[in-house]
Amino acid sequence: MQTSLARAPQVPEDAAFRAMFAARKQVFVDLLKWDLLILADEYEVDQFDNPDAEYLILLGDCGGHRASARLLPTDRSHLLDDLYPFLCDEPVPSGPTIREITRFCLDRHQSTSERRIARNQLVTALAQHALNSGITDYTGVAELSWFSQILRFGWQCVPLGKAVRVGHQTLVALHIRIDERTLDGLRGTGVYTPLSLQLIGNREARA
Repeated sequence: MQTSLARAPQVPEDAAFRAMFAARKQVFVDLLKWDLLILADEYEVDQFDNPDAEYLILLGDCGGHRASARLLPTDRSHLLDDLYPFLCDEPVPSGPTIREITRFCLDRHQSTSERRIARNQLVTALAQHALNSGITDYTGVAELSWFSQILRFGWQCVPLGKAVRVGHQTLVALHIRIDERTLDGLRGTGVYTPLSLQLIGNREARA
């Protein structure tokens, strides 16, 4: 198994990207019934899947999608600032060392235990990537029940405002601080599950 950090092309031609965008459609559109743009009746792609976005993609031994997340720079257009600023009591956190986590996706064709392992591996990869690359903070928007899980992972996570009912969901904006204590926090809750990390774009290997 491996986790890859990459930048997406405009059209999902690479196998890892095809698998990720297809999994996003199966989870967010088919399962959760979100009203999202679908490309070629198979891939979930939106306006934030642009050259500024980065992706952590966790693949199985045969290259199948297991989990993935999109990271958006917050000093440019991103979801929380563009669509959900009303979720924040203060100005939306932004800056060159802050990334927004979006489209945290666990492949639905896994057992409950497999999804839990994939979730823990992806959370660990997010923390390790941040520490390796100088990211100090993550932000995001989560449905209330998912936010309750995120709070229990062991990292420093706080809401940026009150939970707000939006359509059929109750949403919370969140802020995660990443520092030298983060991995110990994940270890303390049993979430820490490391994998190797490879940057696809320039083939730079990350431990």
